[in-house]
Amino acid sequence: MSNIQAVSYTSDRVMAALVAGLELEFGRGAAEGLAQRFLAAEECDLHWDARVQERWVGTYESADSDDFELDRVAICGRIDGHWFAATCIVDGDGRAHGMTGKRQFLSAEAARQAFAMAR
Repeated sequence: MSNIQAVSYTSDRVMAALVAGLELEFGRGAAEGLAQRFLAAEECDLHWDARVQERWVGTYESADSDDFELDRVAICGRIDGHWFAATCIVDGDGRAHGMTGKRQFLSAEAARQAFAMAR
């Protein structure tokens, strides 16, 4: 039987494993900086996967004439020990295409309040 957990519950371990692997490959001094670069490059997908709550907030009006509709979805979750609230641009298949805003919080309650206020 497999045990499946959301990214938000395992993100602390994932971050520790990422840093440890980078330390082995590139040395202690470079590992933390490289880990932050990996997180920045995959920021939208990591936050989307780490969400514990989501709520549709409206359609996304793109300046480009896209052939598909996109929605704005408020999310709340936890990555690397920090709670966040963000708004993602999501397609009809549930794939995140971008993030229009993100805030970090010290507590789940503060993140959930910001999530509830997202428009």
